[in-house]
Amino acid sequence: MNDSYLIQVENLRKYFPIKMGFMKYNYVQAVEDVNFFIRKGETLGLVGESGCGKTTLGRAILRLHEPTSGKIFYEGKEITHVKMLPYRRKMQIIFQDPSASLDPRMTVGEIVGEAMDIHKLYNSKKDRLDKIQQLLTQVGLNSEHSNRYPHEFSGGQQQRIGIARALAVEPQFIVCDEPISALDVSIQSQIVNMLEDMQNELNLTYLFIAHDLSVVKHISNRIGVMYLGNIVELGKSYELNKNPLHPYTKTLLSAVPVPDPIKSRSRKRIILEGDIPSPMNPPSGCRFHTRCPYAVQRCREEVPEWREMAPDHFAACHII
Repeated sequence: MNDSYLIQVENLRKYFPIKMGFMKYNYVQAVEDVNFFIRKGETLGLVGESGCGKTTLGRAILRLHEPTSGKIFYEGKEITHVKMLPYRRKMQIIFQDPSASLDPRMTVGEIVGEAMDIHKLYNSKKDRLDKIQQLLTQVGLNSEHSNRYPHEFSGGQQQRIGIARALAVEPQFIVCDEPISALDVSIQSQIVNMLEDMQNELNLTYLFIAHDLSVVKHISNRIGVMYLGNIVELGKSYELNKNPLHPYTKTLLSAVPVPDPIKSRSRKRIILEGDIPSPMNPPSGCRFHTRCPYAVQRCREEVPEWREMAPDHFAACHII
């Protein structure tokens, strides 16, 4: 186990049971055999289509969803089956939809202070109030906002409240679950820049989940590409954007808009045929073979091995 790793997952799986009739069950294979690590102080971006298992993977790491199998390590200690309360201080999440994740019956001060109450992180009521007001100021809100309710704020302000709530327990690791996808484009860059500033200031480690590769490229040190429950490629942000190996990664990159109209016209766009298969009945072999323009017979029969193709650049593909 490497000392620089904050988070490491090994062969992680998460299946959701679905009742098909009397005593009959099928399973949604949301996350299938995932391996990766996140170093202390870095941001790992996670991209892929909607429904590919990104959010489930993030929540499984935090044990908000109990993993079906596999191992999760935090600073070298396995936390797959331990009581999570001590780790709730160290590991937090920023949810995708701020309006749905904030209790409308609680004031902003109560929302931000709730975790501080659970972990007893203040010495007096005045200390608690001071910390709440400091957190609100830190995320770009006014300290007097603590007495107002979530519905009185815009979407961007609600997300700032969610960030303040995550920071209240002074965590080391934060899962950012598509934190900007529900916001206006004009607000998105403000939130991303704020997350970057806080990472530098507080030495935070992020798992940044998104489906917009251009945003992930901007904020991430390394990027993982996910398809139908599998991570198919993982590498340094610059390397993955300049030298993508997996056909699915190449497809995603070809869809990223280019501001230069001349380059945009000359660039070849890769269009995938067919729909993403059902995670209840995924294809045999490589899960991408039903839509891959380069698939061969081996892709249909064998699950590709997860290999290090170049230093710190991993992929699972037979044809590379």
